[in-house]
Amino acid sequence: MKSTTGHYKRPVEKPFNRSERERVTLLFNGATTAHDRLMAAGLQGLGYRARPLRVPEKADFRTGREYGNNGQCNPTYFTVGNLINELTRLRDEEGIPTEDILSGHAFVTLGTCGPCRFGMYEAEYRLALCNAGFDGFRILVLDQTGACEQDTAGNGLEVNLQFITMLLEAVFTGDLLNALFFQIRPYATDPEAVAKTRERCLSVCETALREAASQVRPGLAALGLRVLLPISRTGDIQRVLDRVLGDRHLAALRRCRAIVASDLDLDYTRPKPVVKITGEFWAQTTEGAGNFHMFDFLEQQGAEVLVEPLATWVDYLLHYRRVALDDRAGLAGGGRLASLRHRLHSARDRAVLTMGARLLAREYRRMREALGGTVHPLADQREMQRMGHPFYNIRAGGGEGYLEVAKNIYYYNRRLAHMTLSLKPFGCMPSTQSDGAQVAVMSRYPELNYLAVETSGDGDTHAYSRVQMALGEAKAQCRREFEQAVARTGRPLEAMRAYVAVHPALRDPTLRVHRHTGVISQAANFVLHVGTLMDREGIPRREPMRTAPT
Repeated sequence: MKSTTGHYKRPVEKPFNRSERERVTLLFNGATTAHDRLMAAGLQGLGYRARPLRVPEKADFRTGREYGNNGQCNPTYFTVGNLINELTRLRDEEGIPTEDILSGHAFVTLGTCGPCRFGMYEAEYRLALCNAGFDGFRILVLDQTGACEQDTAGNGLEVNLQFITMLLEAVFTGDLLNALFFQIRPYATDPEAVAKTRERCLSVCETALREAASQVRPGLAALGLRVLLPISRTGDIQRVLDRVLGDRHLAALRRCRAIVASDLDLDYTRPKPVVKITGEFWAQTTEGAGNFHMFDFLEQQGAEVLVEPLATWVDYLLHYRRVALDDRAGLAGGGRLASLRHRLHSARDRAVLTMGARLLAREYRRMREALGGTVHPLADQREMQRMGHPFYNIRAGGGEGYLEVAKNIYYYNRRLAHMTLSLKPFGCMPSTQSDGAQVAVMSRYPELNYLAVETSGDGDTHAYSRVQMALGEAKAQCRREFEQAVARTGRPLEAMRAYVAVHPALRDPTLRVHRHTGVISQAANFVLHVGTLMDREGIPRREPMRTAPT
């Protein structure tokens, strides 16, 4: 009997063509609200119709489970459920026919090959959409490791240097705005004003990203390089030169700094334990039910949240590729000529990666300074590698690789956090491997306050209880640290608060406070700073406390 079994073929994807840009809306989500809004603005500036989906909630998780395969992890269920619910809303509430939804919308997401299910998300999305009645809905997948060397179905989504530059600016801007407002929100004297100020800053940066695409004009330097490098496009060269030689893309962040300084007053004399967030990429980034609204919960419990910038992930990808190039540097065969050609290509590729990493680090540093320079700088990848490798081999890919382990050690050794909270979805294989390595880390650093929380659609009450227990220890450490700092100043806290009250500059959210060795909290560093200022003005200290005779 003749077999009817045929080889599997990937379903043909309906292309998204350039001629459709004006009528097809690109939907996406997966990062924070700030990142999603800024990326949408950047895409609009490049001529696309784009808008982010809302932050996914539990209803989206249930929808994803209903229409998707069993055994998937949170990012899959929440993301595809959110997409299905949005398409259903367009169909049922706005009355848009299914055929028009399919032809007028597409979903953009990241993908890759790898040891975990991340490489299969695209297929899972298609299955769930088909089961929900949206068979044929377009999924445009961008390889997170592909940079400009990738294509999607059709030529509508053009991944070029302009696209990458816009994406990186949106990511860095979102990182810095998130870090700044998480840093100042716990100390604001008027919490409601913080939300309004954040919205103003986001609007300023959205406008700047929309207008950025039309600001590039070929200059003489670009035209000269065009002659020397005929394979390059003048516009791309000019964009690189604009970044390296100019700073007009920093104007929006400088304006945000001025807005924050004029709108908000802070009280840094209230000690707050610092909780560093790590974990799986999606779970540590989302702001909704995907991680039990953990950021809001931590702030309600009196903590300062130190979020992880997406720029660390970009830096990690570049560093990981440099390591891989070094490992393969001498593996070429085929004779001396082939070996020489291989070495030359490897040296060229490594030089490009090194230059790219340095340029990105420089841009992040300049953007950070434009916003006031108060948020934490990017962690050094070489130092992270050195710290993480004894516990987690740096060549083990998947998930965040060695980053989860390295961050835990990095922020403890540098005294940057009282507690590290690792957020991860149910069943994330690479993150579970990191948990195993964290056991060895804890035995090496027994004083480290580390907690891993596995999230799912439910179970938030249990997670909150575990976090409260670990946070109690962090609060106690923070209080002791603050009391010791006040004692070092030789002055009562009330005297320092009175001094701050008559010096408005000390209530400025963009105030740079010197970090003292071994001191973590902003409050403890701040009172030491105020004590130094009072010493300089000759304000006398209180009499030293005398011990009563026994």
